[in-house]
Amino acid sequence: MTTPNLTAAPTATADITAVASGLGGALWLLGAAFLGLLAIYFIGIDQGMVSVFGADLHVHEFVHDGRHFLGFPCH
Repeated sequence: MTTPNLTAAPTATADITAVASGLGGALWLLGAAFLGLLAIYFIGIDQGMVSVFGADLHVHEFVHDGRHFLGFPCH
């Protein structure tokens, strides 16, 4: 009968590539979510009077046809 080796300490190693790829994936996800919310704001919510640009309607007119195509009412 053999006895277990009690002097060897178990080693916990973390794979750095798995950690780095998870962090990279989270950054890509956050970036994509930010750009998606920005696109939804400019296409669906930006209305000139409540615009972040004030009463300027350039952004509204630029996305006007896309807004109607996606079902967002604007007038």
